[in-house]
Amino acid sequence: MEEQSAGIQTMDAQSGDVASEERALTVDEEIAELEKLLGEEPDDFQARCRLGELYFNKGRMDEALSEVKKSIEMAEGLRVEMDRSLAMYYSNLGTIYGTKGMLDDAIAQFKRALELNAYDVLALFNVGRLHNDRAEYLQAKEYFERLIEISSEDPIAWYNLAGVYEKLDDPQISDFNTLDMAMQAYMKVLEFDPNHLESSFKLMEIALNLKKPDMAVKVMEDAVDSNPDEPLAYYNLINT
Repeated sequence: MEEQSAGIQTMDAQSGDVASEERALTVDEEIAELEKLLGEEPDDFQARCRLGELYFNKGRMDEALSEVKKSIEMAEGLRVEMDRSLAMYYSNLGTIYGTKGMLDDAIAQFKRALELNAYDVLALFNVGRLHNDRAEYLQAKEYFERLIEISSEDPIAWYNLAGVYEKLDDPQISDFNTLDMAMQAYMKVLEFDPNHLESSFKLMEIALNLKKPDMAVKVMEDAVDSNPDEPLAYYNLINT
């Protein structure tokens, strides 16, 4: 019996130790723990939110204000990253719809992506292209111009925009006078990709239509210099 009694006393002592270890931290102790944690891991969002709450509860308003501001800044950053990721998925969804020929659904998904991330290059390109394919040139112009603001050295972006400007100059399509803008856009294509023969041919045609033969010749001379192995470049130069 004495041995059992001793054993019981030992278990009670152990239980007391566990209870002591599991004792809830005081507010000051929790603050100290969180301050230490954030000193090592300053990007721990949950810890920073909790610390701001504890500072407030303790009446440490200046410190609470600082932590809450940091928490908001972190939350805004997380939201931006989440929106970018979500926009990418909407763009992917739009691409799938477009591949399946569901063009209205594709445009809707690309526009949803742009609501989340106005700088989503894939969405801007594809929604512009889809509007262009549907002869909705004013809408295409809007998205291609936005794309240029982001990808100002992308020759493909400039080429698509040039084509839209050229279409809008047609009086049967709109009352816009955008042929000069089309020329400038084709020149931008050649600035960033001198080997882009299609732009050279387009620019040559516009120059000839505007009665600017010297310009047309210069365009084709540059095309030959950039594409010495391309017979069509020589052919167009000879016939300009």
